[in-house]
Order: sequence, then structure tokens, then C-alpha cells
Amino acid sequence: MFIGEYSLTVDEKGRLSIPVKYRSSLSRGAVVTRGLDSSLFLYTDKEWQALAQKLAALPISKANTRAFSRLMLAGAMDVEMDKQGRIIVPDYLRDFADIKKKVVIAGLFNRLEIWDETKWVNYKKQTEKGSKDIAETLEQII
Repeated sequence: MFIGEYSLTVDEKGRLSIPVKYRSSLSRGAVVTRGLDSSLFLYTDKEWQALAQKLAALPISKANTRAFSRLMLAGAMDVEMDKQGRIIVPDYLRDFADIKKKVVIAGLFNRLEIWDETKWVNYKKQTEKGSKDIAETLEQII
């Protein structure tokens, strides 16, 4: 289970150090892909396989399902950690998420999200401001 928030930096070669807490879960393989809200999603290989199966089962006759599948699947890249616990985030994914140097990795149970630090701070402020309204719409879940 991934939880927590970590502030990190991406080096000039696109390498991102994975927090020690998460390394064992990602050591057997991981996939990074385009996420939502201008973020990247990082999945364990097992979680990625489950998601990819669900996406592959969606009807290709619907434009929205084709578009979402393309967003997630075509943008995906297998990543491996080096001996220092770093992964390389490809240029096209860093460009997609507007990641320059400072990032936040946020744990969201079955995935990690990688955010440009400024975008994360702004997103969090906006979400925290609307938390009462968000909770109201989710009342049956919580």
C-alpha cells in the first residue's frame, strides 16, 4: 500500500530517486505512464497488469474509451530502479507533466503519483478549499 507525500528532485538525466519506503514494492518491476490532472502514475508491475487488462476489455467502439486507453497505454514505459533506487522518467512524460526539477511523489494506495511540485501545491490548496463540498458528494462512500 502506497501512502504519504515526498518532495524530491529530478536530475538532469531524468533520474528520480524513489523513497526507500516504496522501493521493495517496485523492485519486481514498475510502469510509469501519463496520469490525470497533469501528473504521472507509477504502478507496480502487478497493478499495471490488472489495469491494462481492464483497459483492454473496454469497448473500442466508444471514442472516450479509445482516448483513455491511448492516454494510459501508449504513454506507458517500463522502468527499473538502479542500485541507488532511482528510475528514469522519460522526456515525453516529464514534458506531459511539466516536470522540471522539483517533484512530489504522492502515495495513493495502489499507485504513486508524480507531480511537478508547484502544480501539486496548487492542486492541494484548491482541493483542501473545496474539501467540504467534495465530502458532501462522497457521503455514501465515507
